[in-house]
Amino acid sequence: MSMGEAGGRTFKAKLQAAWDRGDSLLCIGLDPDPARMPLDDVAAFNIAIIEATSDLVCAYKPNVAFYEALGPERGYAALRRTLAAVPPHIITLADAKRGDVGHTARAYAAAIFDNLGFDAATVNPYLGGDSMEPWTERAEKGAFVVCRTSNPGAGDLQDLPVRQPDGTTRPLYEVVAARAASWDRRGNVGLVAGATYPDEMRRLRALCPGMPFLVPGIGAQEGDLAAAVRAGIDADGRGLLISASRGVIYASAGRDFATAARAEALRLRDAINRERDAFAARAGRPAKA
Repeated sequence: MSMGEAGGRTFKAKLQAAWDRGDSLLCIGLDPDPARMPLDDVAAFNIAIIEATSDLVCAYKPNVAFYEALGPERGYAALRRTLAAVPPHIITLADAKRGDVGHTARAYAAAIFDNLGFDAATVNPYLGGDSMEPWTERAEKGAFVVCRTSNPGAGDLQDLPVRQPDGTTRPLYEVVAARAASWDRRGNVGLVAGATYPDEMRRLRALCPGMPFLVPGIGAQEGDLAAAVRAGIDADGRGLLISASRGVIYASAGRDFATAARAEALRLRDAINRERDAFAARAGRPAKA
């Protein structure tokens, strides 16, 4: 059994349990930058963050690029130690944005899921359905399809109009979402939907009502947290992994970094939950206990 797997449960079941156990939709990005860290040991830095915040999150999301930049030995050793420190009920999500032809995608998936032991990964769908199958074929592993990203240039390609069979057009990101829904045969596919574009996220939620969204763009990218929750929350008051990275892990540049990270994570978790309570009230349901 790989790290992060819990008794052979499906990814969907593990994610739902993680949402509920911590009463949290917060995902912390573990993106170590040695120039900003008060420790020289990347893994020790990450482990301190995890120990300070694990009761406040549903997921941790290491961006693989930051570990690869450290070199193959140092970087992957730190990543393995980091993943080993994550409690088994919390989702581990590789922000890798891999995408390639089928046989190469299968090797990428083996590296992320089997070798490193992640529960899920971000995946680039540009090469089509056959490139996605290695990421979606196992119900216990999740794939978050890059759909409407949070960066300023997202619309350069993602907003391009695509003509449909009936002669109408829709933006490319909506076409990607529809394709992702067709690939979701095992309930383990999600979308990457940036907090910086809440109107687009609202359309994605209408297209994919039951699909989990990984939501980057809160914090350093200045996405509106309340607007993102309102746009993306699902009918059950869940459906989101709201990712915060630099704003949490670098909340302090001093030796109190873990304490500061906890304070910021708690603030974000509670702010998200206030919006969830407001959503429940609008829907005529009781707020969470």
